[in-house]
Amino acid sequence: MAKSDIEWTEATWNPVTGCNKVSPGCKHCYAERMAMRLQAMGQSNYRNGFEVTLHEHMLERPLHWKSPQTIFVNSMSDLFHENVPFEFIDKVFDVMRRASWHQFQILTKRSERLLALSSLIQWPDNVWMGTSVETQKYVFRIEHLRQTTAKTKFLSLEPLLGPLPDLNLAGIDWVIVGGESGPGARPMKPEWVLNIRDQCLTAHVPFFFKQWGGFQKKKAGRILEGKIWNQMPTAVAA
Repeated sequence: MAKSDIEWTEATWNPVTGCNKVSPGCKHCYAERMAMRLQAMGQSNYRNGFEVTLHEHMLERPLHWKSPQTIFVNSMSDLFHENVPFEFIDKVFDVMRRASWHQFQILTKRSERLLALSSLIQWPDNVWMGTSVETQKYVFRIEHLRQTTAKTKFLSLEPLLGPLPDLNLAGIDWVIVGGESGPGARPMKPEWVLNIRDQCLTAHVPFFFKQWGGFQKKKAGRILEGKIWNQMPTAVAA
């Protein structure tokens, strides 16, 4: 099992690796940096670097992890990338249905394809579907997500690159906010974060503050107004 350092999950599972940039949030992609490093180390799953690559041999891994975990699916890719055939996406969902003791988290920036395929997917209750929004220009992704039939829907507002003052949180079960980290990290203003936090409180949507970000992520920490915000979707928090 690949244990994860990502604050809002426990493990990662990558039946697909590789991606390409589609919006400003992708500019300093951590997955791309890591993929190139793993390729240089000779890791066979990254023989193609950051080109989209399907890994059939990885599909059934979660079925062998007997202890219930929260698993981030494709931390090194985007399951709804146009180069991932629906037949393969369907196989991934089949495994998640069978591994019913786990919670699976999927995140995409390709909300148009997510919506187009949603009616073809048999959505199991243990799959949380999310989309990333970094600036006001991309809030349309939220509407695409809302129209899917995924049971649990969440937003990753990371890296947050601008204010999001009037979010429609109807039908949204969880909101994650985080600043960019790593080389060249772009700044995130505290007022952007506080505004989103307050919108979540008003809408009774669980709020998770991941990080302030910056080049020294650990030093910057994740305390917001003296508190660590670790709220999770109700089904998990209960």
